[in-house]
Parts: sequence; C-alpha cells; structure tokens
Amino acid sequence: MKAPRGSSARPRLTARDWADAALAAMGEGGLAAVAVEPLAARLGTTKGSFYWHFSNRDALIEAALERWEEVGTEAVITEMADEPDPRRRLRRLLTRATSRAATDPLEVSLLASAADPRVAAALARVTDRRIGYVAALFAALGFPEGEARDRGLLAYTAYLGHTQLGHAVRQSLPAEAAHDRYLDGVIDTLVRPRDGGDEAEHVAI
Repeated sequence: MKAPRGSSARPRLTARDWADAALAAMGEGGLAAVAVEPLAARLGTTKGSFYWHFSNRDALIEAALERWEEVGTEAVITEMADEPDPRRRLRRLLTRATSRAATDPLEVSLLASAADPRVAAALARVTDRRIGYVAALFAALGFPEGEARDRGLLAYTAYLGHTQLGHAVRQSLPAEAAHDRYLDGVIDTLVRPRDGGDEAEHVAI
C-alpha cells in the first residue's frame, strides 16, 4: 500500500541500521561516541526506534561488535573463496586490507578501546580468526603448521602496522603508483623460506 501523497513515511529502521550507525560512531570517536540520542539524530529517527530493537546501550555495543566481526572478517573471507590459488588469494587479501588503511578509522579506534572487556573479547575473536585464516593460506603453500602460523602472525602484524601508519603518518605509506610494488615485496618476504633456499622447496605451486 502506498503512503498518502505528501507523507514523510520512511522504511522502518532495523537493528542492523543501528549497529552500523554505532560502528560509524565508534570509528569517529570510540565507545564514548555511542550514545542513543546522537545516533537517533544521525539516523533521522527518535529514541523510540532504538528501544524497539535494544534494551540498552550495552546491547547495541554488543550488536555493533558482532556486526564488525561479520562485515570485517567473515564477509571478507567469503569474498576471497573464489580464488583457488593460495598465493594469489593472499595477495588479493592484502590488497583489499591495505587499500582501506587510511580511510577507515574503525579498527584503529577499536584497538585504542581494547581496555573495554567487550571490545577486548571481540578483538580476540577476530584476531584469532584472521591469523588462523592467513596461516591456512601459508599451510596451503606448503609450509609446516608451526611455520605457517608464524607467517600468518607476521602478515597480520604487517597489516596492523600499515593500518596504524595510515592514520598516524599517512605520508609514510607508499604512494598509489608504488603500492603494487610494495605489496609484491611484502608477499615475496612472507613466502621466502627461512633457510634462504629455493622457494619452490617449500611452496606448492
């Protein structure tokens, strides 16, 4: 049924809309920025909409962190699944991750909020999932389990450092024209055997 002419009716906001708005606020100002009235204003609605979906602010924060896990980790892993080659998948993953390093403040903000138990728990889950996924790529490249885990950790710390620099000292990162060469160097370093031998001895083609 169509709304009457001149009506300002709009689609009802969902819990996901509120969670996404909370994540945007976290990126801009940390947990302190997650407040019902400012979020309602951001969404163009009233506090009544919030209480339709959530009992309190804590419930919204938990929902927002779950949404971050879903969008920032699980959806990305799913997106990578159509690339069968583990090295190309690693390159594609790092390309995607580093391309957002200077534009999305959310992860830097969450790391700065790690003293909060809710954020700490989400960070622990996400970190373990991400490192485990990347370690599996190195295992698929032929590295032993322990070494694959070490290389997955190294890749993830490289990503975190890149992200921190992207917000704190952006000019220190490679210019766009040099970004591909930089990533090629990162990948070459990550897959190079520790003993200096031939990469083919360790890496399955």
